[in-house]
Amino acid sequence: MSFAELHESGLFVMPNAFDAGSAKRLEEAGFPALATTSHGHAATLGKSDLEVTRDELVAHVALLTSVITVPLNIDSADCFPREAGGVARTVELLAKAGASGLSIEDYDPVTSAIVPFDEAVERVATVVEAAHQHGIVVTARCESVLYGLGADHLARLSAYRDAGADVLFAPLVNDEEGIAAIVALGRPVNVLAAGDHPPVERLGELGVRRVSTGGALAGVAYDAAVAAAKALA
Repeated sequence: MSFAELHESGLFVMPNAFDAGSAKRLEEAGFPALATTSHGHAATLGKSDLEVTRDELVAHVALLTSVITVPLNIDSADCFPREAGGVARTVELLAKAGASGLSIEDYDPVTSAIVPFDEAVERVATVVEAAHQHGIVVTARCESVLYGLGADHLARLSAYRDAGADVLFAPLVNDEEGIAAIVALGRPVNVLAAGDHPPVERLGELGVRRVSTGGALAGVAYDAAVAAAKALA
């Protein structure tokens, strides 16, 4: 089943792999699609989240798609608008690396602020145009709740929908009323399994199509490794 088809009905869990080994193990566990994680990938490089370069991300995606057969969705942050060719070039590079889906965020790590409304909508539209030429599913993310920056996530997600986004995502909008309001915008919705969110079964009842794990699995793996080493010592 294609990545787009997975979003047509029901709900699926899409765990975020942080390296090739975790991707292989998660595919073997039976998940129908996987995602990358900017936080987890950065950790494997000894970096903080959002410090990974575009070249590093593209190489990471190419490695993961070389060892799995299920669709891979890319946590591509703001799609590197300041790099050569901007967000459209980022999409082209990720398509060549084997991406089935990707996300575009409206948080600017350089300014530590939400991207101005019109500029953010324009970026989403540019990403959608480039991605759809390759059959790539686009997830538009509003980061205002995650970063506590106060922008109206519903207004932004509505505009991103109108710009052509296939999936909508507002990380840490976890209350049932808030989730239902995003679902009501009429596009498949992703919910991050972090914080105090409803059980997966209930998310399905609310109309959510996809649940992801973000950097949580990477954190569990690293914590377990350190704990085991300390126990041995």
